[in-house]
Amino acid sequence: MKRTISTDDAPAAVGAYSQATTNGSLLITSGQLPLTTDGELLNTESVGDQTRQCMRNVEAVLEAEGCSLDDLLKTTVFLDDIDDFDAFNEAYGEFFGANPPARSAVGAGDVPKGAAVEIEAIATTE
Repeated sequence: MKRTISTDDAPAAVGAYSQATTNGSLLITSGQLPLTTDGELLNTESVGDQTRQCMRNVEAVLEAEGCSLDDLLKTTVFLDDIDDFDAFNEAYGEFFGANPPARSAVGAGDVPKGAAVEIEAIATTE
C-alpha cells in the first residue's frame, strides 16, 4: 500500500506531489531542487553548492523514514547544462563512500525554477 512521506527538514512540496512515497520496501523521492527548508532557491550558487543542497534534501527525506544515503539504490540527476557534469559529479561524490548507488545523469536543458540541478532517488527501506 502506498504511503506519502513528508518532513519539515526538506523543502515543502509546492504542487500536486509528495516529497516521497513508499510501499514499505521502496522509497521514491520527488525531484529535489537546491531549495532550503525556508524556501530559498540557491539558483545563483555554484553547481557544486546546488548539488550539495539537493543531496541534503534527499538525505532529509530519507531520514524521515528511518533511511540514509546508504539505502539509496538509484538516483536520477537532471542538469540544466550537461557541461556542468564534472562540477556536479565532484560535489555529488562527497556524499558516498565505496558503494554509491546506480545513477543516471541527463542534460535536461531546463530544470524547474532556473536551478542548475535536480536530483530524485529510489531507496530500499528494508
